Amino acid sequence: MSQIKIDSSILSHSANKTVLITGSARGIGAATAALFNHHGANVVITDLAQFQDAAENLISSTFTNPQRAIFVSGNIVDWAQLTSCFKVAIERFGGIDIVVANAGIMESSPVLDVDLVDVNGELRENTEAGRVIDVNLKGTLNTLRLGLFYMKQPRSTTSRPCKSITLVGSTSSYFGGTGVTAYVASKHGVLGLLRASQSTARDLGVRVNGIAPFLTPTHITAGFSQRWKEQGLEENTPERVAEAIALVALDEARQGDCVLVAGKYFRELESSRMSLLPTWIGADFAEFMGRAMQFFISIGGYVLPKAY
Repeated sequence: MSQIKIDSSILSHSANKTVLITGSARGIGAATAALFNHHGANVVITDLAQFQDAAENLISSTFTNPQRAIFVSGNIVDWAQLTSCFKVAIERFGGIDIVVANAGIMESSPVLDVDLVDVNGELRENTEAGRVIDVNLKGTLNTLRLGLFYMKQPRSTTSRPCKSITLVGSTSSYFGGTGVTAYVASKHGVLGLLRASQSTARDLGVRVNGIAPFLTPTHITAGFSQRWKEQGLEENTPERVAEAIALVALDEARQGDCVLVAGKYFRELESSRMSLLPTWIGADFAEFMGRAMQFFISIGGYVLPKAY
């Protein structure tokens, strides 16, 4: 797995594009919004209404081109609200070129807690798990679908898709030993969306890629990020992740990639995984899997069962 070099010149391709970023009033989303705006993009900051002041302060105090930015409140789990965000963006800037599905949360209490019982000693439902999965997975799916709908283009065999969606996953999309069960499960789901969306995205003329940031100092990691730094472990920054997001969003050669970013480490994961597949599952089974995939392609995709 080789190191990817960031070509900073690609950021100039942001000029005059319109970028909608969910969860972008703070953290990685805010750094990404500022980066795109600095390089001439129109930026639509989409976040919960409670973060309006933070978003407006970000625009007025940080953005190079504040006249090219707006805040639109919306909850990514609420279909009507998120649809409205896309419509407002199009009304203001005439269209959308890039969508970054960045919004995400982590549980604030252990979701596998078997001591969470009622007065009768019966195990209670853990609603925290549902909240995390709703935001991280359902919300990302909502963003992906709306992005595909509003950016779809006639399929062309002569040019690469110029519009793109970037799904913000995590290294927890690939690894799961940290104990944050709902977060890990939901970020595995985001990786599943990345892989499962490729055929549809190609048909619609949209590139879909992913980002897998390692621990990044934001409000999610505030409880231990200082101790991490004191241990001398490789430090990520929101700005470094923003660079990675911009790279996959703007590089028209990228389709179905997922880039790990952890400070100085910057690696593409999906192509590496595919190249290692014969070693992992055996060359014979890899060959069988290839034939099986061709079967599904030949019949027009997975034949869905009837609803019940």
